[in-house]
Amino acid sequence: MNKEKLRIVQFGIGKMAKYIMRYAYEKGAEIVGAIDINADIIGQDIGTIMECEKKGITITSIENAKELLESTKPDACIITTMSLLTDCKDSLLLCAELGINAITTCEEAFYSWNSNPVLTKQIDELAKRNHCTIAGSGYQDVFWGGLINGIASATHKITKIKGESWYNVEDYGIALAKAHGAGLTMEEFEKEVASIDNISDEERQNIINQGKYLPSYMWNVNGWLCGKLGLTIKRQSQKCIPETYHENIHSTTLNMEIPTGNATGMSAVVTTETEEGIIIETKCVGKVYAPDEFDKNEWTIEGEPNTTLVINRPSTVELTCATIVNRLPDLINATPGFIGTFEMDELTYRVKPLNEYIK
Repeated sequence: MNKEKLRIVQFGIGKMAKYIMRYAYEKGAEIVGAIDINADIIGQDIGTIMECEKKGITITSIENAKELLESTKPDACIITTMSLLTDCKDSLLLCAELGINAITTCEEAFYSWNSNPVLTKQIDELAKRNHCTIAGSGYQDVFWGGLINGIASATHKITKIKGESWYNVEDYGIALAKAHGAGLTMEEFEKEVASIDNISDEERQNIINQGKYLPSYMWNVNGWLCGKLGLTIKRQSQKCIPETYHENIHSTTLNMEIPTGNATGMSAVVTTETEEGIIIETKCVGKVYAPDEFDKNEWTIEGEPNTTLVINRPSTVELTCATIVNRLPDLINATPGFIGTFEMDELTYRVKPLNEYIK
């Protein structure tokens, strides 16, 4: 057991960081540094972001990230910036280079071996060389992963796993909203989002090997589930479908009125065929919500017996942030490398200060 408080650097001071930093403090850790690119908040005390008393930690420019990490020597860095591995490349490689454990909400990092294997291997080898662990976690770690594994473990025979999850892109910032095609015309959506998957399996694999593939969240989730359940992937395909609304709808994140008929976001359907005969078919629906829409999570395991899990209105942002913080001891205890959380200890609620879970 480590008797010292866990020392954390928060990389990315947006909507998620507000919760993550508070949760970390309340779990007995301390924030020793904060990094962002937004000139409007650089130099501010993190207490301003957290809407509490000043903490004595000011937000540092990303240009000084290496210097900050070297001087603070944190136990872990929490990276809450972008959704694609290539966009988080510099921060992840920096932590791996410095031998600093890092956990990120980057959705692709949840299982990036099946979407960007070259960059994943690069980060993995650097982390192993410098004896640190890099991992992706968040909402999907539990609600698209751990819960499904729990149901599967109570099932005698599985023929198919079906999952569907809804989330409001307004809650996660402009980068995510744009990645989902929100605000695009149908022609723009087809060209910028959907066209990437109107290709053969061979063409897709070539793009993946070049590190240029744009996976939906479920692409990586299906890979994680196969890793957790011990399944061998035979074929995986993806299709992105635009979501629309019958009236104009305002997006505060995009700062625009989305006209009727334009994309409010997208549904991404991923189908995975395995050597074991089990099919995994998942769909994530990310869009600017209409007034009557809400987050939901529904999974069905077909086999003997059939089981369906439905969760309506989960607090997706808060659950994401709590999962990241509760994962910190597992991250630090894990073997070096870029690893999936399915290779870590089972995630549990932390009733004691985080440092007391360090082996």
